[in-house]
Amino acid sequence: MQSLFLSNDEKDKKEYIKIIEQTAEAVCDAFDSSSAYSGPEPEELRKDIHLDSILPDNGLGWERVLELTKQKILPNMLRTPSTDYMPHLHGPAVLESLASELIISAYNQSMDSWDQAPVATEIEVEVIRHLCALYNLGQQADGVFTSGGSQSNQTAIILARDWYCSEILKFDVKKYGLPEQFKKLRMYTSEISHFSMEKSAHILGLGYESVVKIPVDSKKRMDTTVLKKRIAQDIAEGNLPFLVVGTVGTTDFGSIDPLFEIAAVCKEHNIWFHADAAYGSGVILSDAYKNRVAGLELCDSITVDFHKMFLLPISCSAVLVKNAADFDALTIHADYLNREEDEEDGYINLVDKSLQTTRRFDALKVWMSFLCRGKDGWSEIITKSMENASYLYTLLKKNQRFSVITEPEITSVVFRFVSGTEKDDDINRAVRRTLLHKHGIVVGQTVADGNVCLKFTLLNPLMTHKKLEQLISVIQAEGEKLI
Repeated sequence: MQSLFLSNDEKDKKEYIKIIEQTAEAVCDAFDSSSAYSGPEPEELRKDIHLDSILPDNGLGWERVLELTKQKILPNMLRTPSTDYMPHLHGPAVLESLASELIISAYNQSMDSWDQAPVATEIEVEVIRHLCALYNLGQQADGVFTSGGSQSNQTAIILARDWYCSEILKFDVKKYGLPEQFKKLRMYTSEISHFSMEKSAHILGLGYESVVKIPVDSKKRMDTTVLKKRIAQDIAEGNLPFLVVGTVGTTDFGSIDPLFEIAAVCKEHNIWFHADAAYGSGVILSDAYKNRVAGLELCDSITVDFHKMFLLPISCSAVLVKNAADFDALTIHADYLNREEDEEDGYINLVDKSLQTTRRFDALKVWMSFLCRGKDGWSEIITKSMENASYLYTLLKKNQRFSVITEPEITSVVFRFVSGTEKDDDINRAVRRTLLHKHGIVVGQTVADGNVCLKFTLLNPLMTHKKLEQLISVIQAEGEKLI
């Protein structure tokens, strides 16, 4: 039988090294262009990857499978490290984090109990401790790694709901389920916040109607004047405001809600304050711009994503809370997993504060990359991307062929090719697809103020001003062909 696993057997070690080296070589060979995409449209791509069966009667063996991977998959993978890739809030992964992924997959630890991941558990606890200090959450703070921003937000909403029901309504949700007045619970977030707010409300049995969407101002920030009025109105109507979510980096615009003002409202009404900083949490590492996220320390919980501005591989996120005791809402003991007797003897079982049971050792990526780059390295990376966004905004403002929606606060720039005709929506849609399939340039598309727009999400610090100028020239040329 061919080798199954990496072990202490020399034959297995040699096979592992061979497979990893061959894979690394194949990946490097597939980076044969500076473009982000090779170009196939959906139907062509489906035809290219088709196989009669992916479970043959007789296995093909490693060499043949590697060849098929090289033929069908690697040439068509998006090359996220390319400066032609900028559609969404994920981008390239720094090299040392690729090494951490190799370690994570080889050892295959699960983060639910200490006996499944001894050193991994202790490293996650250590990383969380440093993250709580980074965001100045105080000595009682804690956190846990999650699959991404949606799960971090959902966790925070659960903790906020249970805290409110326990502390304000004096009702034990964990034991009895939702209280009779659950239909009166209200959470507030901006009208352009992440869709995980509604999805979480649905999953938790509160429904979309429990999510009160607050309008944004011209800078795409939550209008706190309206927030105050809506909370007062709900209280007068007998509803139960339990949570306000401030967005620190909206998905499209990168706008940052006024954290100090929201914190004051939450304090006045005894409401949980959560910051969805999945995008903007990285700004704290920029010496030049960290003041833009001042106020995060006032939050009861924070979502932090490391597969966005921190440039780590998907998936890697965490939810941090100011009061570690709030995680009790998620704790339940099982004799086969997180025995109370072990915990009394100092064994930490992270499943006690996680929605997931089986979970990857994602904290290693943060540990290695933070140590490798240091404060100075990360400040340079994040500052460069934010400065690129500022430069692009200035560039577009000078060009009459473009309109820009709002000045960027982080690294997202939403803009629109303008022809002066009624075809602008269609032109912008067509330009995006032309860029993707003809030029291998991948940009985002969204709707702002009712108009179809293009979006650059500038997370790659290798982007240059010259390259931005070239990209805008290509967009302008393709747009003008369609007038």
